[in-house]
Amino acid sequence: MAPLESRFVPLLFIVVLAVVQGITEFLPVSSSGHLELSWRALDRAEVALPPEEQRLILFVAVHLGSLLAVMLYFWRDVWAMLRGFFRLFIGRGGPDLKLLAMVIVASLPLVAVGFLVRGDLLDTVYSLQVIGWSTIGFGILLFVGDRFGLTVRRTEHITLTDALFIGLAQVLALLPGTSRSGVTMTAARFLGFERGEAARFSLLLSMPAILGASTLSGYDLYQSGNLQLGLDAAMAAGLAFVSAWLSIALMMAWLRSAGFTPFVVYRLAIGVIILWLAYQNGAVAG
Repeated sequence: MAPLESRFVPLLFIVVLAVVQGITEFLPVSSSGHLELSWRALDRAEVALPPEEQRLILFVAVHLGSLLAVMLYFWRDVWAMLRGFFRLFIGRGGPDLKLLAMVIVASLPLVAVGFLVRGDLLDTVYSLQVIGWSTIGFGILLFVGDRFGLTVRRTEHITLTDALFIGLAQVLALLPGTSRSGVTMTAARFLGFERGEAARFSLLLSMPAILGASTLSGYDLYQSGNLQLGLDAAMAAGLAFVSAWLSIALMMAWLRSAGFTPFVVYRLAIGVIILWLAYQNGAVAG
């Protein structure tokens, strides 16, 4: 099969990256596993991936598009947290300030550990085997938490200990295949939060995580001297925004009356596929 014409490659890469990342960023299914499968599918189709700098630009763009989607979907919570922040200066607290404080506390472990293990150290554990086993293992953990966790608590009931526990669980998302959304929802379910409320706090917690990752990537981009985003990045951000918003809306609607079991089954299936690719013919895929 002859390689696709180069003029078609950027558009195909943009669509795959933006849609896959946008859909899987907030679902408890592991975006890294899906992206790895997508790159392999493109490679099998003999589609050349863009240079590293172009990919970095597009990765920043899709994360910003996803961030805008979650902020728009939970705009009432975002506004409440901003209101709580400004009320702090006039000595007034309340539930708005508490929600902001809990999101900040839950974000601190990832911030601390992320700076320590950023870069080459993370690359050493990035492999298809790790992604596959993490996808399966944390999928099973999600099933256990959802099956045996109580459904009696809401976000307004969260305590400092709860936020810290969920924040420590989020650190595990540095392991490829874990799913940041999945592991924080799992932690919240173990703590007895309702399914929709577990997802709600997880997605609120994603905002500083995505903003931090985008800032670090943006800084790397600044250091490289290539700051031209252009139409491709705008297109990627727009596609990621639409796909992320739809995935959030559908997941939240599902969780109002059902559980996480379909996501667990899907994770197990994807994990098996990834492990099959990793171990086929005895090859070790990185």
